[in-house]
Amino acid sequence: MKRVFKLLGGLFLLFVAAAGIFIAANQVPDRSMEELKVRWAQPPSQFVEIAGMRVHLRDEGPPKDPLPIVLLHGTSSSLHTWDGWVHALKNEHRVIRFDMPAFGLTGPSPESNYTIENYARLVVAVLDKYKIDHCVLAGNSLGGYVAWATAVLHPDRVERLVLVDASGYPYQAQSVPIGFTIARTPVLNRLVGNLLPRGMVESSVKNVYGNPSLVTPELIDRYFDLITRSGNRQALVKRFRQTRPGKLSTRIPNLKLPTLILWGGRDRLIPPYIGDRFHKEIVGSKHIIFNELGHVPQEEDPVSTVAALKTFLAQPPSAGLLPPTRHTRPLQ
Repeated sequence: MKRVFKLLGGLFLLFVAAAGIFIAANQVPDRSMEELKVRWAQPPSQFVEIAGMRVHLRDEGPPKDPLPIVLLHGTSSSLHTWDGWVHALKNEHRVIRFDMPAFGLTGPSPESNYTIENYARLVVAVLDKYKIDHCVLAGNSLGGYVAWATAVLHPDRVERLVLVDASGYPYQAQSVPIGFTIARTPVLNRLVGNLLPRGMVESSVKNVYGNPSLVTPELIDRYFDLITRSGNRQALVKRFRQTRPGKLSTRIPNLKLPTLILWGGRDRLIPPYIGDRFHKEIVGSKHIIFNELGHVPQEEDPVSTVAALKTFLAQPPSAGLLPPTRHTRPLQ
């Protein structure tokens, strides 16, 4: 028995030593916002004092557009995820996008408040800052959750709603990016502040693409750089604790506004059946499924997805519930 305990003790010490070596080899220090904004906050980026934070924001297109489009990104993403959409929209529409608290160059919330209600309050604060009475509000993943929650809590501010692989309902993921898994796991998530090597970020981004071969080194640079913005990794852990799917979801059937639902058919993080549920519970919604795309279809194929948005914006409010449309397009 003593030999067994001695053996187990030796194995434990080896494990601890190996873990220590791994952690030491993969530590990635925080980077300052000032350092990162040289690359990631070129014009038309601006930093605006809103709700006690310096929010990284871009405001493009005709300033007198009576119905601006506001775009909200997902977890561990940034306003850059909408680059393709903005390029296609800004000649005809005013488009506002910003890095939400805990992400991008905006960074952590001063109060560490990452509840869905607080995210919705920030959206309204942005609208108030720019004297916008109502808008088209679009969001991907967490941003989709914030978008529909804003429409539920502040219905007078949202005229049209666009949900892109949105969260908010409880769901069972088929595959979760490794970075998210670590951030959600007790004990392991204590390491997030020091660990998140580039290879882990690359694996996580490829996990949410329908076609991982489209993930470029430049794209990995962007995600890696902005995740390592000072305080973002610690804030990510708190975000997962505070903003959980399910809250407010019983009020989704109360939404009575034109709604477009876009979904990647290969989304393994928030599976397509969640899009079906949004479509069934939001009467009159339009539902389009992009068979080849994953969890961030606006980023993976901006041309096809923004074309669907343009069609939606050009149409009058839907008269009734329509069946899902499946969109198949060979990716280049």
